[in-house]
Amino acid sequence: MEETFPPGDEHVIEAIGRARVVIRRGCVVDVGEPVIADCPLARRFAVPVTAMEPGAIRANMEARIRSFGMCTPDRQVLSDTDFVLFGASELMMEGLRSGLLDAAVLACDGAGTVVVSDPSLVQGIGGRMSGLVKTTPYPSVIERIREVGGEVVFPGTGDIDQVTGALYALEHGYERIAVTVAGAEMAQAVRSAAPAALIIAVHTTGLSMEEAERLVGVADIATSCASGTVREAARERALIQGGTGVPIFALTEQGKELVMAKLAATSMPLLVKGGPLPPADGTGCPSPLI
Repeated sequence: MEETFPPGDEHVIEAIGRARVVIRRGCVVDVGEPVIADCPLARRFAVPVTAMEPGAIRANMEARIRSFGMCTPDRQVLSDTDFVLFGASELMMEGLRSGLLDAAVLACDGAGTVVVSDPSLVQGIGGRMSGLVKTTPYPSVIERIREVGGEVVFPGTGDIDQVTGALYALEHGYERIAVTVAGAEMAQAVRSAAPAALIIAVHTTGLSMEEAERLVGVADIATSCASGTVREAARERALIQGGTGVPIFALTEQGKELVMAKLAATSMPLLVKGGPLPPADGTGCPSPLI
């Protein structure tokens, strides 16, 4: 390692299938039980998770540590590769490239809440991991982020606080910001603090119907993950659905504009079809939807 691990080093991720993963000093020390049995996206990972069980999830997490230094001082933070067409980071990357966004507020292992204006930095951070609950900051990771213009909101503690991150971005001159949020309470708090922000709801598996309805009522874009309630709550409100197995929903004109920009930029063949949202048959979805 380029840098020694600090005392109390620990990262907590709600990872594949919302299994709780704990990483200390570059080692996976605990993997909880996932709450779903199968995920089509997990089957497409560089190290696929074809059986939703702790051993397979551990192997995937360990591969990420080896590959790009996840949750270590060696964490690499730049990427230009789309991992999925409609991922939150892929959408924000395109928003920055196209000028629809000035900055994105997201969470990075080894840094905490960050404000990012470089498209490759958004993808390098968010495209490689999700579900970060707690992290330990590393000076080397923070320096890599700052070298390409990123800003770290809590460099001393690595806190994850998207409301403060949104306010930080606005106070530092960014006007058109996107903010990733987990849960309706956080989405509503960000909307109150930064009314014009583009809110992207992530990590939605397991939401109650009441929380899902609150979430889609305030977010601009929502990822469905393995959430049956988000799929149901978005049915009447969504303007665009991207994907079928694990779809995202654009819920406002601002969200729709970002999804359309991504469609315009991709070289991938596209099928565009009007119809009810989301598809009723659930083909290719995670199982079970909860």
